[in-house]
Amino acid sequence: MKRLISIAMIATMALTLITGCSKEKAPAPEEGKKEDNVLTVGMECIYAPYNWTQSDDSNGAVPIKGSKDFANGYDVMFAKKIADELGMELEIVKLDWDSLVPAVQSGTIDCAIAGQSITTKRLESVDFSNPYYYASIVALVKNDGKYADAQGVSDLANATATSQLNTVWYDQCLPQVENANILPAQESAPAMLVALNSGKCDLVVTDMPTALAATTVYSDMKLLDFSGSEDNFKVSEEEINIGISVKKGNDDLKGKINGVLSKMSEEDYAKMMEQAISIQPLNN
Repeated sequence: MKRLISIAMIATMALTLITGCSKEKAPAPEEGKKEDNVLTVGMECIYAPYNWTQSDDSNGAVPIKGSKDFANGYDVMFAKKIADELGMELEIVKLDWDSLVPAVQSGTIDCAIAGQSITTKRLESVDFSNPYYYASIVALVKNDGKYADAQGVSDLANATATSQLNTVWYDQCLPQVENANILPAQESAPAMLVALNSGKCDLVVTDMPTALAATTVYSDMKLLDFSGSEDNFKVSEEEINIGISVKKGNDDLKGKINGVLSKMSEEDYAKMMEQAISIQPLNN
């Protein structure tokens, strides 16, 4: 009887060891790995005309994950096009501007389509697709302000100015204004525009689409475009090329996105941007 009990105990211990070994050999899931057929795209949803938030699904808006609101704009249009071409469902995630790159790095989102310039600094952290828009740099002032008739950057001397945090507008362009009183950077494009509208500053520097959208909302704002002049903001191509960021080494997704972009022209981009501006809600 004792021998039978011992045999049973040995068998139980062996089974336990086998089971334990099986568990130890099971591969751990990769961080951020997605097994679904969903393209998860991050954006601010407050950066019109690239992206904004609205309360319904009009004009093809897409639900924002974890919210009752919807996202629309140029970036959303592009996200829909890419998802459709790849045969994937689309999921929009609303994130702060400074959270976009970390979210791409961690795999929380598949990519960020958010009006990001393809800068050398960002390329240290993430990879980028080919440009999906080319955005020239401009200034916005008040129609009745002292800089309304400026013909070049030199005419903006001594202005009080600001722009959005962690952008080439703030980091590279504002220092080119002689003796500028540069205020702290604003957390978002809307905050930047409110600063100008409220009279806290004389001008803001931004890109052409953002400025065009702003003038449709703020009738007392004037767009200053110095392109074609030698007295223009000095920026490199990397600072006006707008791309889609993906996790470093994700050549598969980057290649697929570039495949979609290869079927489009700059004229297609311009038409899509015009459409985005035309449907932009006045409160964005």
